[in-house]
Amino acid sequence: MKAVGIRKSHPIDHPDSFIDFNTEEPKPGDLDLLVRIKAVSVNPVDFKVRQNAAKDKELEQPKILGWDAAGIVERVGNKVTKFKQGDEVYYAGEIDRPGCNAEFQLVNENIAGHKPKNISFEEAAAMPLTSLTAWECIFERLKIEENSGENQDILVLGGAGGVGSIAIQLLKKLTKFNVIATASRNETEAWCRNMGADVIVNHKNLEEEMKAKGYENVDYTLNFSDTDMHWDAMASLIKPQGNICSIVETKNPVDLNKLKNKSVAFHWELMFTRAKFQTPDMHKQHEILERISKLLEEETIETTLNKTFQGLDPETLKEVHSLQESGKSIGKNVISF
Repeated sequence: MKAVGIRKSHPIDHPDSFIDFNTEEPKPGDLDLLVRIKAVSVNPVDFKVRQNAAKDKELEQPKILGWDAAGIVERVGNKVTKFKQGDEVYYAGEIDRPGCNAEFQLVNENIAGHKPKNISFEEAAAMPLTSLTAWECIFERLKIEENSGENQDILVLGGAGGVGSIAIQLLKKLTKFNVIATASRNETEAWCRNMGADVIVNHKNLEEEMKAKGYENVDYTLNFSDTDMHWDAMASLIKPQGNICSIVETKNPVDLNKLKNKSVAFHWELMFTRAKFQTPDMHKQHEILERISKLLEEETIETTLNKTFQGLDPETLKEVHSLQESGKSIGKNVISF
């Protein structure tokens, strides 16, 4: 099969930051689906892995990146019960297995979902990783219940990004929270409002902006932006006994003592945890994707696809990675095969 990968962690403008190559079509294990890929999307995890996976070495076998895909099941493993050949699926996959920047990919049935019937492969490919991340942040890490949140405020840092875009929708459609989202440009502010945000603040002067809009503090904070940059503001703005959830790793130690006097709970979220550690509840990601699929089919929520690119080739991946690294990406960027 054809694939695009990396041999070394080059800057994105390096001629060999991505390379074309051919490799054996993978064979499904007992619980695997072999999926013929139709579309993929690119997330920050893609460029972070590209930048760090082969910093001081050259890989013998190119590494295939990509953790968001939609396609058609070509074959199934002997113990698969949730899917059959010909099913249209979407999923984010596993960080420890070859990615989706290829013609075919293996994915465990417990972390895949049936593609929503009313949207394209491209629109579906935009959804899995960010939907799983947002859902786990809101309903599992913060333990927010559906239809709760009346007269409560939640701050979403990075509202126009991939995760922020779906988190805002889930909060507005499934809970009663007042959603405050951060955005710093006219186009990102408009995007957040379209997703359903009630209030927009500029993250560059977060505490001052919040106070100017009449908010001294919030009940919950979701950080999809920069943990280092916003740590002091998050600690200051959270209410006593509040909850903060972040998906962005820190480059420097953060002072957890800032949360102690207010008995604030801090949660990490990594969408790959369940698959990486083969947790007993790994199947819940299948259940979440099935729920997201239904919400999309009912048009309760909408796809966060913003830009579509064409072709499984190094130049296309370079273009999309450059956009992601710029920090100016809005919603999701998808590559159609």
